[in-house]
Amino acid sequence: MSSLVCVVDASVAVKLFVAEPLADEAISLFTILTTDPNSVFHVPDLFYVETANIFWKQVRNGALSPAQCHADHAALRSLRLRATPTFDLADEALALATTHGVTAYDACYVALAQRHGVSFITADDKLVRKFSGSTVSVEWLGSWTPPDDTP
Repeated sequence: MSSLVCVVDASVAVKLFVAEPLADEAISLFTILTTDPNSVFHVPDLFYVETANIFWKQVRNGALSPAQCHADHAALRSLRLRATPTFDLADEALALATTHGVTAYDACYVALAQRHGVSFITADDKLVRKFSGSTVSVEWLGSWTPPDDTP
């Protein structure tokens, strides 16, 4: 069995907890992480603040209670993710951001994928289009398919 190594976006991870389009695809992706101990999902450390902000918005909009928000974020934080400090990604992210017209936040994920030579999986189809034709693999969650031999 081959393991999956990739970078995942906050927009993908929150779909494990928030009923949104592509939630089933996010669950399939994260099932690989939880069932295959050799799979590695990388994130920049800003991932945790981004997910906290998404959960906060859900509370503000009345979609989540504060207690559920905290429980969901704790569950997300317990996932076996490999975080890289944004300090280590900032220079590469800035170069990618200015070249491709994306935020430095989004470019941190792309820089991390580029650094490890792996795909970056996101639910942001506009971001995917920004990197279309580049040397970095930015995949939209909606078109991602699990490898044939994953659990």
